[in-house]
Amino acid sequence: MRRLTLTYMNITTLEQFQLTSNFFSLTVAAMGAATAFLWLSRSQVSAPYRMAVTISGLVTFIALYHYFKISISWNEAYKIVDGALVPSGKPFNDAYRYVDWILTVPLLLVELILVMRLSQAETISKSLRLGSLAAIMIVLGYPGEISADAGTRWMWWALSMIPFLWIMIELFIGLKSSLDRQPAAARGLINNARYLLILSWAFYPIVFILPMLGVGGATATTYVQIGYSVADIVAKAIFGVLIFAIALKKSEAEASA
Repeated sequence: MRRLTLTYMNITTLEQFQLTSNFFSLTVAAMGAATAFLWLSRSQVSAPYRMAVTISGLVTFIALYHYFKISISWNEAYKIVDGALVPSGKPFNDAYRYVDWILTVPLLLVELILVMRLSQAETISKSLRLGSLAAIMIVLGYPGEISADAGTRWMWWALSMIPFLWIMIELFIGLKSSLDRQPAAARGLINNARYLLILSWAFYPIVFILPMLGVGGATATTYVQIGYSVADIVAKAIFGVLIFAIALKKSEAEASA
């Protein structure tokens, strides 16, 4: 069986290293700004929606912390010797990202369910089911992420796609049936939130398989790290702001009813 080398986890040019480092800094800034905005703005929505906005801020705060750790680890993993970038001997700890995901990905689904203000039974049922599926998806993806064997990576990718597709079906069909019960002014925003979550999540499995598609060496490292960073900004910071917009719109609609 053909084996992947771990060269895609290394960087070979200073430009690629700096570009990746800059994207980590951008992600830290985006998560920090989103956290401040969400927590400072939660008082603008009515009480039933404050938990959804609070959780949105918690998601971006957790991501802020882990991207800060990722950025430090990245910058400590390399050094410049005679104008060339070389490994420092300290390994880059990419596990921070999976620790972040196993905490934040289930919460992303919970905040969407909470802002829809379904019945208590539906909220508990959907939160437990979707949150559990999200956690299983992350756990199944990690062994493939750290493996250097192509077959092993494909196997764990395929296994993690099972809960991933289940979640996508739930978002398309399960939550769609609840849209008619939402205030007319908020339906479009809620629908946009569903699609934003689906589209941003679809980016992760694509980034995951880049090293298995012949994209190797420093190019794969750059694509993977930047790709995950961009996807996280969209799925957490931008999605969180959209959750706030939904909560605000629903609060206004219910106050005027």
